[in-house]
Amino acid sequence: MKFSEDRSSIEEEVTKKRQSHLRLNLFFFGSFIIFTVIILRLAVLQFVEGPKLVPGTEDPNVKNVPLPPIRGTIYDASREKLAYSTPVQSLYITLNAEYKFLPKAIKLGEELMAKFKELGDPTQEQQELKDIIYAMDILSMRSGGFEPRRIKAGLSKDEVAYFTENKSKYPGLYIVEESVRNYYNDSKSGVNGVAVQTVGYIKKFKGASTSLKVYKKIREKKNDDPALQYTELEDVGYDGLELQYQDVLRGKNGFRSVSVDPKNMAKGLEGITPPERGNDLYLNIHKDIQIAAQKAISEQLTWLHSHLVNGRTHPNARAGYAVAMEVDTGKVVAMASMPDYDPNVWRTGGITHDDFDKIKYIYQNGTIRSFRPSEAKNRLESVVYLGSTIKPLTVLIGLNEGYFGPYSTYYDKGYAEFGKDNTRIKNSSGHVLGAISPQEAIKESSNAFMIDMVGLKMYSSKGKDSIELWDRYMKRFGLGIPTGVDLPNEYEGGRDYYTNKKETTQSKMARAAFGQEGKYTTMQLAQYTAMLASKGRRMEPHIVDTIRDSSGKVIKKFEPKLLGKAEFSEAHWNVIHKGMATKVSSFEGFKYDFARKTGTSTQWAGKENVDNGVFIAFAPRNKPKLAIAVMIPEAGFGAQSAAPVARKIFDAYDSVYGLDGVPKGQMSQNADNSNVSKNTTR
Repeated sequence: MKFSEDRSSIEEEVTKKRQSHLRLNLFFFGSFIIFTVIILRLAVLQFVEGPKLVPGTEDPNVKNVPLPPIRGTIYDASREKLAYSTPVQSLYITLNAEYKFLPKAIKLGEELMAKFKELGDPTQEQQELKDIIYAMDILSMRSGGFEPRRIKAGLSKDEVAYFTENKSKYPGLYIVEESVRNYYNDSKSGVNGVAVQTVGYIKKFKGASTSLKVYKKIREKKNDDPALQYTELEDVGYDGLELQYQDVLRGKNGFRSVSVDPKNMAKGLEGITPPERGNDLYLNIHKDIQIAAQKAISEQLTWLHSHLVNGRTHPNARAGYAVAMEVDTGKVVAMASMPDYDPNVWRTGGITHDDFDKIKYIYQNGTIRSFRPSEAKNRLESVVYLGSTIKPLTVLIGLNEGYFGPYSTYYDKGYAEFGKDNTRIKNSSGHVLGAISPQEAIKESSNAFMIDMVGLKMYSSKGKDSIELWDRYMKRFGLGIPTGVDLPNEYEGGRDYYTNKKETTQSKMARAAFGQEGKYTTMQLAQYTAMLASKGRRMEPHIVDTIRDSSGKVIKKFEPKLLGKAEFSEAHWNVIHKGMATKVSSFEGFKYDFARKTGTSTQWAGKENVDNGVFIAFAPRNKPKLAIAVMIPEAGFGAQSAAPVARKIFDAYDSVYGLDGVPKGQMSQNADNSNVSKNTTR
């Protein structure tokens, strides 16, 4: 019995030892697995993820505070700076724990205020104590504990010298080189800027991110790369090229590494990584051609206020728009929206209420948008009906649809009638043209031909579907769709033949045929003109020629881009080109044979019908180099109001580049140099 008990006890002890060994083996095996995982994770961290980590972020007690990058420069085609950043010295403070004690902060503020008044620029507005305390943001209402606060921007040389020499006296204070955006301004010649609305302007990210979707997304996304993180006070593009090429111009953040205590307050500065400068834009817009366009419109508006056009002056002609585009390349060499303004009102990333009140009706780009350029609510917008400038396309459509041939004859009795009530539309001044061909219908600008031979015939053959057919033709020529120009928020145009509820389909077709049912931008009109010149090649308009880095190396070159081709018979194109020969007095003495079409559209404004001046042209006729479109709302006949602007732009282009490939300005300069040389020899 005792043996049996001893045996049972021994077996029980053996079983316990076996279980103990098993547990020990499981423990060692588990430990091996855990250490293996740790080693593998460390290897991945070091060799795979390590290069992606930003230096300093491994230490939770060191924070990397972004320093805003310096924006790239925008140059015109002659290498003139249109928008550029200049350095300014700013005084910042990184709060440490002692500044949370209000008396200490107030004492610092009083000392700073005294030094600013003693050493600062006396022409600048002086900061008061309340301004300095607000900028310090002691309670961290606007910034985190360790984030830097800007106390003053634009320090004088004396202020920079003083605060540099007295670093130890002001712990947490330091000077940062920032940038201020500047825009071209030539006050001596009376030029506010070059292509002001096209270049655009800047705002602070803090405000921009509450109104523009692109910046709202950036704020919501919170980029993991600190170099691309936006700071509240950095300048960002808000319109024009500044917005369109924001990512190109911006560059990358630098960093100020700050060690922090458990309360997230700064203990010290660990080091600085300077920001990277953004890339530069080189434009196709040429300063000399652009300024010629701007001055031409301004002078013409003044002239219209005191000279008769179709029997009266035009005091409500307050704005004008012009676009000049190379036919083969799509390069936009001038893009004027007048009146303009001094864009330096935006240079600090903000604008005063008084300054904005002065520009609120003109700061938008009227060549690509629709807005009212006046405080008067009953005046016209920047986009108007095309009038007779649509007639070359109307005839081309009629020829293509087989409504008539190149040599068909139409008897023009001075008017056309349509509808149950026999609505009568007359030619300009009621002219009776008699027997005319399609070519002569364009040249003499016959409304009757366009209505009878195209508008009404299309309605007779297609009925309600005629609107859709007309719309397809318009879009083939870039009217009613975006042009593709590299600017934001382009207006697609107003297709009244769809939205006009007061007219019948027949009436819409009749009016559309001579340019009274479609409102399009000057940019669209220029692209359309270039298509007429090139016989159907729709080129993408481009303002930027190249993107370069700060050393001048080309990052991207924008090559000519063909968007589509409108195929028509060569015989039909010849009719159009020969027909674009309307007499225009402002082109007397112009040495080139050129194709042109005047336009006068009519719209209701206030309590009367007013006439808008519209004009298109390309030159030379047989080897088209440049296409121009001009639009001046409420200015009267286009031949007298808009055409003179185009003439001055052609002359400027001829001087810079040469409509025949030989720059006339260079020829004149060479001639002057030659005369000087001869006079010297004598």
